[in-house]
Amino acid sequence: MRQVSVNRFAENPLLKPADVPPSRPGLEVACLLNPGVFEFDNKIWLIVRVAERPHQQHDYISFPVLEDEGIKIIEISRHDPELIATDPRVIRYKGDDYLTTLSHLRLFCSEDGIHFYEPSGYPQLHGSGLLESFGIEDCRVTKVNDTYYLTYTAVSPNGVGVGMRTTKDWKAFTKEGMIIPPHNKDCAVFEEKIHGHYYALHRPSSVDLGGNYIWLAQSPDGKHWGNNKCLIKTRDGYWDSNRVGAGAAPIKTAAGWLEIYHGANSKQQYGLGALLLDLDDPSIVLARSEDPIMVPEAPYELTGFFGQVVFTNGHIVRGDELTIYYGAADEVVCAARFSIADILSSLNW
Repeated sequence: MRQVSVNRFAENPLLKPADVPPSRPGLEVACLLNPGVFEFDNKIWLIVRVAERPHQQHDYISFPVLEDEGIKIIEISRHDPELIATDPRVIRYKGDDYLTTLSHLRLFCSEDGIHFYEPSGYPQLHGSGLLESFGIEDCRVTKVNDTYYLTYTAVSPNGVGVGMRTTKDWKAFTKEGMIIPPHNKDCAVFEEKIHGHYYALHRPSSVDLGGNYIWLAQSPDGKHWGNNKCLIKTRDGYWDSNRVGAGAAPIKTAAGWLEIYHGANSKQQYGLGALLLDLDDPSIVLARSEDPIMVPEAPYELTGFFGQVVFTNGHIVRGDELTIYYGAADEVVCAARFSIADILSSLNW
C-alpha cells in the first residue's frame, strides 16, 4: 500500500504540561492529552484533557479523586504488598482500580491554529457526581445546527462510560448525563443527520468475549442511542491487533464518510488509520487502512508519560487539507497536516 504523507508541525509540541497552571493549589499538571477540536468565534479551539495529581513523594503514590465536598487525596506506600503499580496510568490496590491522575477539560484557542492560549471568561469543565468521580477525559466535539455536542469518557469506580454535555456559546452547558453506560468510550457523533437520524461511533471495552471494536449507534434526538452495530474489529498481525477506537466525527467526502481512528498492537503502540463508510448507510464499511497513516516517530511521540502513542480526538478540514490535532506519548498536544485525497487513495477497498 502507498504510504500517506504526514507533515508534522515544526512547532510541535504545541502545548506542554509546563504551559498550563494546575486547577487547584497542591496539584501539578502531569500531562495534556487528546484534544477535541472545533471552530468558534473565528478561532480554532482545543478542549484539552488536563490530567493532574499531587506532587509525588519518593516512597508514596498519591492521587486525587472527586467527592461531593471536593477533592480527596489518597496516599499509598510504594512498598505496600497490596499495591500493583506497573502501569503509570492505573494502579490496583486491595482489589480496586484507581487512576493515577484526575482529568478535567480546559479550553484553548488560536487565531492561526498553532499558537494556543487559554482565554478568559470560559469555564473549566470538571467531573461531577459519582459517575464522574475519577474525572472526565478525551472529549470529542460535534456541531449539529447551532448546538455543540460534547461526548467524553466519564470515569468512576462503577466503570468507564460516555457522558454528554451540550452548549451553544461555550459558557453555559447542559449536562445530558451518561448516554452510554460502562464499559464504553471513544464516542464521536456525526456532524449531520442521515435520513433523519443522528449517528455516533463508540467503543465497548473491557470485555471477556469479543474485543475492543468500533460500533455504530443511531438516535432520534442525539441523546438516546440504540440500533447498535459492530463496524470493525481488531486484526491479528496488524498494527491495530489489540484495540481500535474512533477519533473525531467522520468527515463527509464524495467517496463516503472518512473516519480517522486509532489502533494499538499487543505492545501498546498506538497509531492512526482510516475507515470509509457509505454516505447513505454508515453501517457499510467501504474501505480501511491496511497500514497506519501515522505511527509514533518523533521524539515527543516515542517518550513521555506513556510512550509510543499518537491519539486523536479532533481535526480541522480546509478543502483537501486535514489538520489533525493529537496527543503524543500521553503528555503533550501536537498537530500534523494530511491530504484527504492522499488518505483516500491509500485505503484498501
